[in-house]
Amino acid sequence: MKRFRARVLSIALLALCTAALWAQETTQKSASSSSRPSARSKASLAEPGAISAGAYRNPSFGFSYKLSFGWVDRTKEMRDDSDTSKSLVLLAVFERPPEARGDTVNSAVVIAAEALSAYSGVNTAADYFGPLTELTTTKGFQVVNQPYEFSLGPVRLVRADFSKLRGTLTMYQTSLVMLEKGYAVSFTFIGGSDEEVNELIEKLSLATRKSAR
Repeated sequence: MKRFRARVLSIALLALCTAALWAQETTQKSASSSSRPSARSKASLAEPGAISAGAYRNPSFGFSYKLSFGWVDRTKEMRDDSDTSKSLVLLAVFERPPEARGDTVNSAVVIAAEALSAYSGVNTAADYFGPLTELTTTKGFQVVNQPYEFSLGPVRLVRADFSKLRGTLTMYQTSLVMLEKGYAVSFTFIGGSDEEVNELIEKLSLATRKSAR
């Protein structure tokens, strides 16, 4: 169980906390390297998808995401910081360069896939939120809404909402999770308000599939 928790926390750190830190602070390579697994072959990685015509598309997992105009793509950099055969950053985009300071929340979208074969104990999308929520709260986030079933068009996922005070600002963070083809696919959205986060979620399109359970 401890091994399962440690491995889940590594991807949670990637998809939630690393995204938040990249969005708000200068990138710190030393911090990310302390939590990432050792490099292994990428032969079994999930299909990475690609950006074209202003949208990211991943036919393997059956979804697309319409990019906000002028946003900065840092997928490659975050992918390089998480070199493992079991997890992959599919998309990491930010309203402004993560290394650029600003007086507003740097909105972000991070999508990642984690192979379920890496652990035992994750049988539903809701299971994935146990250790993920634990880690998120240790990083200073408060739970706004515990995991609950969420419909996006015809597709049902599991969603949880968090917030964190950063000086005079409040960072809002929402994660959606679905299980697909042996992977937990997580969609993390960061914004300066609930309304902004929901607007970011609306740019996500999912093909019809079974419930995320």
